[in-house]
Amino acid sequence: MASPIISPKELAALEAAVLLDARSKTAFDAGHLRGALNVDPGVQLSAASSPGFDPATGGRHPLPSLSQWRTTLGLLGIGSGTPVVIYDDQAGANAAARAWWMLKAIGHEAAQVLDGGLKAALGAGLDLTSDPPTAEPCAHYPATAWLLPTVDLDVVEKLAKHPEWRVVDVRASERYQGITEPLDPVAGHIPGAVNLAFSNNVDAEGRFKSPAELRALYTQLLGGLRPDHLVVHCGSGITACHTLLALEHAGLPGSALYAGSWSEWCRSGKPVATGVEP
Repeated sequence: MASPIISPKELAALEAAVLLDARSKTAFDAGHLRGALNVDPGVQLSAASSPGFDPATGGRHPLPSLSQWRTTLGLLGIGSGTPVVIYDDQAGANAAARAWWMLKAIGHEAAQVLDGGLKAALGAGLDLTSDPPTAEPCAHYPATAWLLPTVDLDVVEKLAKHPEWRVVDVRASERYQGITEPLDPVAGHIPGAVNLAFSNNVDAEGRFKSPAELRALYTQLLGGLRPDHLVVHCGSGITACHTLLALEHAGLPGSALYAGSWSEWCRSGKPVATGVEP
């Protein structure tokens, strides 16, 4: 099976692939890699722009419906066998990993995230343009269900206290501890959740660490538990996918996403913890 990570050099050598820019439309319109199509985190990659959106139900970036995602992929010209490469401007942390996870979650195997993102691509000589993109739409993607594991608010509350499960919060330590909270109304973390920031997945240059390094990191976190007994969350369900991508890259697939993440939890009336878990 191909690596979920692709280098700029490997991207340049691809003969045919749909290239997705997972930044806001404003950033995309200002300049994007030649041939890229936009998937905005607040539009195509979540239901945050849908009527009746409420971050207390599903968080700040709730998953779109399967029907919406199938339609989006059809409009982008992505069919079941289409190679797809996704990038953003934050080493895959902002939304490229989310798009990757959403593709994997409907059974699409030919999906990769550009290592180092836009900065690395430009450094490798790929072109930046503001030309409008051109997609070649196809039929709605033939998916019938979300296939990767997810958990909801009540389930994550139980698992965070279960000795045979691990719930990991991938936000920065200051947010986890409740020292600061720039995006949500309450600071702190889910009681029982441990913290390992997604920034540990990359090196000083913003490139993913090697599979061996990541495997060692997450084997220690798991403490003898299987990867399918790990639940990953962040602030809104976007950045958590960076850690799910890192786990896949490490050969440790199977962990679940709590898509509502802290942005849902902190609005739910559930208990809030601060400091560091014992």
